[in-house]
Amino acid sequence: MSIRLGDIAPDFIAETTQGSINFHEWMEDGWAILFSHPRDFTPVCTTELGEAARLKDKFATRHVKLIGLSVDDLKNHESWLKDIEASQGYEVNYPIIADSDKKIAAVYDMIHPEVDDTFTVRTVFVIGPDKRVKLMLTYPMATGRNFEEILRVVDSLQLTADYQVATPANWMQGDEVIIVPSVSDEEAQKAFPDGWRSDLSYLRMVPEPKHKHH
Repeated sequence: MSIRLGDIAPDFIAETTQGSINFHEWMEDGWAILFSHPRDFTPVCTTELGEAARLKDKFATRHVKLIGLSVDDLKNHESWLKDIEASQGYEVNYPIIADSDKKIAAVYDMIHPEVDDTFTVRTVFVIGPDKRVKLMLTYPMATGRNFEEILRVVDSLQLTADYQVATPANWMQGDEVIIVPSVSDEEAQKAFPDGWRSDLSYLRMVPEPKHKHH
């Protein structure tokens, strides 16, 4: 079963390094990032979990909770977390799911049979407060993920959920945004009374609207 953008993220109960959780309940009314790792004690993932821990507070200010997943058991997770802290300098301060029966990996289509039927591919799911999947990224085994990019994507997802705007290539918080084509010029005048810059008739640039709270 494959998951598509806009689908409800499957709910699950799981054992994690921070106790048993019910995923949707654990999310409360905020956002979540669920990201999988092929195995414990793998070098690329060690750096990724450390980087996610470094950025945890930045995600938290955006009302985003982080949760990792690996097909190893809790005992392995706990000793791996010590390695991560020792080598990366950051304590892993978010839960890691122990998915040893691969149930969650299967539901989220994270198994990579061409590589190994026990390895999970390195997938990222960004899930909104409505429990729907807003973004998916899948990386191969040898390429580490860019968590600054995932943070940037969250900024875009949250802004575009609140306003009828889209973000251009390489957009960063504070940059100009695009008024979406479905908004007529008349509607745009009400929403953006200070006007906009038309680079093309369908490319209307405005300053970033001020964020609502999430």
